Amino acid sequence: MGYRLIIFDFDGTLADSAAWFAGALNGVARRYGFREIDPEEMARLRGRPSREIMRSLRVPAWKLPMIAAHFRKLASEAAPQIDLFPGVADMLRRLAARGVKVAIVSSNSEATVRKVLGGELAGLVAHYGCGASVFGKAAKFRKVIRAAGVAEADVLSVGDEVRDIEAARKVRLAAGAVAWGYATPEILMAQRPCAMFETTDDVLREAGLCAI
Repeated sequence: MGYRLIIFDFDGTLADSAAWFAGALNGVARRYGFREIDPEEMARLRGRPSREIMRSLRVPAWKLPMIAAHFRKLASEAAPQIDLFPGVADMLRRLAARGVKVAIVSSNSEATVRKVLGGELAGLVAHYGCGASVFGKAAKFRKVIRAAGVAEADVLSVGDEVRDIEAARKVRLAAGAVAWGYATPEILMAQRPCAMFETTDDVLREAGLCAI
């Protein structure tokens, strides 16, 4: 309780980009030579860890940087069609008003994140750590924490995937998980996060604020 800095993932945590991602995935698969899937299999994969998903799709590890860069390009083009989850805008405003610093660490580009947030909300974010590799968020966390000038014990990480929790733990951060993102609540709970958030009000409560 009483965190000084909250680091949010973006896609699946703040931004409701799952439908866009699902629509883009098979086109990217054809371009880079990994396995296409149908909606039923995509739903089943939500219950598996990130590395298992990569193996299931037969994504060559050496192609990951190219695939990530291509997704960032597509996301930039799709930014006007991607919305924030309900309650996110109010949550960011309330955190900023109470002096809690907000950062975003994402595999997406900073330009796209800012486009989806819009000018007002983007201005409430104190630090951006964008363009992270698929399993490279820990380094971005460290950089953001140094820039914010806070101790690890005063930081809460909030994400929607197993890899978000794993990255936070590498840096010894409290790792919370949202129930509305890509990974299922069941697989996230199996990772034993410090908190499971059903709504954005739950994040405010964990931060020591009373949501009204």
